[in-house]
Amino acid sequence: MSDLNLSFTPLLPWPVLALSAVLALAVFGLWLAARRRGAFLRGLGLALVLLALCDPSLVREDRESLKDVVAVVVDRSGSQTLGERMAQTDAARVALAQRLNSLGNIETRFIEAGDHVGGQDDNNDGTRLFAALNAGLVDVPAERIGAVFMITDGIVHDIPSDPATLGFKAPLHALITGHEGERDRRVELVEAPRFGLVGKDQTIEVKVIDTPQGHDPVVLRVRRDGDPVATLRARPGEKLQVPVRIEHGGPNVVELEVDALPDELTTINNKAVLTIEGVRDKLKVLLVSGEPHAGERMWRNLLKSDANVDLVHFTILRPPDKQDGTPINELSLIAFPTSDLFGRKINDFDLIVFDRYSNQSVLPTVYLDNIVRYVRDGGALLIAAGPDFARPEGLYYSPLGRITPARPDGDVTERPFRAAISAIGERHPVTRDLPGAPAPEQIAQQDKKQDQGKNQDKGSKNPRPADWSPWFRQINAEVTRGTNVLSGANHKPLLVLSREGKGRVGLLLSDQMWLWARGYEGGGPYQDLLRRLAHWLMKEPELEEEALRASVQGGSLQIERQSLKDLPKDKGANVTVTMPSGKQVILPLTPATPGLSRASLRTEELGLYRITDGTLSILANVGPENPREFQDVISTTEKLAPIVTATGGTVRRIGAGGEGQISLPRVISMREGLVYGGSDYTAVKRTGSSEVKGIGIAPLAIGFLGLAVLLSAFILTWVSEGRQRAGNRGT
Repeated sequence: MSDLNLSFTPLLPWPVLALSAVLALAVFGLWLAARRRGAFLRGLGLALVLLALCDPSLVREDRESLKDVVAVVVDRSGSQTLGERMAQTDAARVALAQRLNSLGNIETRFIEAGDHVGGQDDNNDGTRLFAALNAGLVDVPAERIGAVFMITDGIVHDIPSDPATLGFKAPLHALITGHEGERDRRVELVEAPRFGLVGKDQTIEVKVIDTPQGHDPVVLRVRRDGDPVATLRARPGEKLQVPVRIEHGGPNVVELEVDALPDELTTINNKAVLTIEGVRDKLKVLLVSGEPHAGERMWRNLLKSDANVDLVHFTILRPPDKQDGTPINELSLIAFPTSDLFGRKINDFDLIVFDRYSNQSVLPTVYLDNIVRYVRDGGALLIAAGPDFARPEGLYYSPLGRITPARPDGDVTERPFRAAISAIGERHPVTRDLPGAPAPEQIAQQDKKQDQGKNQDKGSKNPRPADWSPWFRQINAEVTRGTNVLSGANHKPLLVLSREGKGRVGLLLSDQMWLWARGYEGGGPYQDLLRRLAHWLMKEPELEEEALRASVQGGSLQIERQSLKDLPKDKGANVTVTMPSGKQVILPLTPATPGLSRASLRTEELGLYRITDGTLSILANVGPENPREFQDVISTTEKLAPIVTATGGTVRRIGAGGEGQISLPRVISMREGLVYGGSDYTAVKRTGSSEVKGIGIAPLAIGFLGLAVLLSAFILTWVSEGRQRAGNRGT
């Protein structure tokens, strides 16, 4: 195909040519006003000169017709997997490809779009068909686009509000899968808190929606971390307030679930999941100091340095050997509110610390009984013992002895020694990997020597020496309950941890930690140790010694088992993962570091995964907690109708009967118009796009032809004026 066009390439700038044309017109006008003979011929000569300065050329373009591009966006989102929609989609894709190919001169471009694990919609944006369309046509000029077909259920979440933002002028046709009259029930979170204070209730506002609208009340079941917490009755369409107590710090996974409707489209949205991060308000710590000593200020400075700690410090400023008969109520200038602190308000404290406190009758026995009850009901107690712990006035011989995890033998070791992590302490999260502790390769080397019997008798275990500064005093004791995680002189217990009822107790059998705080001979990790110890006492999930954890990282489910025990290889070394669909996978746990074993699983489904090792269970949510894609799954023609109509396209359902049968309209081609479809057809706009393959240029004002035209004009003017002069002389 060839096109012939006239082109101008001026030899002078256009403003100069325009000025010249104005001057030429002015001269021509003067000639006419003066009635000069040959004025028209002279004007023709000026016009030809101006035309020559414009350098006119005949341009011949050899063009090749281009195919019109038709985009077919295939919705592969999660809602398209419901019912017969995917079968209808596949059938429509095949049939539409055949009909477009039969038109001829059509380039069909299929664009797959939708949400999937690790895909474009993991950020809970739902189905983004128009984003996929723009990405699929980024290399196609807008004038080549003849039509866009979308095979979808109509649940699209990035529909432009203005058709002009589409970037092309072509019809958009929507072929809707699914069927009319679909039924569904879903749980919608109206207001869901993301954070909550530990020990407090958080209110979740929820609504149950039936399509079509129902009226009979439904049962709403509420679970936290897999355990049932409430059963409520909800009427469809009405908001319901659901209180949930935040039991612990870290993630609290809350599930809200209702029963399915008969013949419901899907039950995946019958459950709503949210994670509430448990946070603590200001930690209230009660520090009870006994006989003044060099380490007393360490505890106060450490606790006061944390802005999140609200410290109440109760101290006795006279040693136990100074007994002069002064009444207890006269030992302080200001009466200390012991009855409040150790009575009515004792449960307000998150942690109670006794630092070198001896039983001097300052605190009546009833208050110590209250502390025992406080611990067993879920409180936390830390005892930093001094020499008095080994004597009859020590706390072990008070009511607190009922929950103290070690019994003193009456001796105190006073010589240099270095604290060391015990064998079980290498597995415990409080002491594992403390700065300055031996590296894993050192541990392996020592284990090898122990197995060979070079260090000690077979079957015994020495604690691992650490590169920390020495201490000089330790209270000798025998562990009666709990776990010894640090050892001191003669491998005696130094730090013992135990669980008492719902609460926890820590016992530090030395008052020398202040040497680490002051950096004596390099010091030691006192801040790390005490921070971990306090968090373990207050039941922070990351410090649990027996725990199962799961997290989602880069499309993979990472599972971690924390244990103080050696997991047997034949039983208990596996975890069972139940996927959202109900499918189960058994994964082996691989030892990683002392006390930790790990496994991973590539996630293929969105939703709530349940992981268990037979003893412990954990929940992990993959993808958005409540995917936008499944919030409303009823197929619809209404959402796409406005933009489809604005482009001149059509929107229609294609489902016809069961088993994925479809009814597809005819596909025709037509020239540009206002409407590109009817009741039984859809149309593709013919764009007439072409590509230039070659160009031929023939100058008209330059060369022999241009010179001949100009000379002819001047000769004609000269001859005409010569004849007129001769005629005038004859007359």
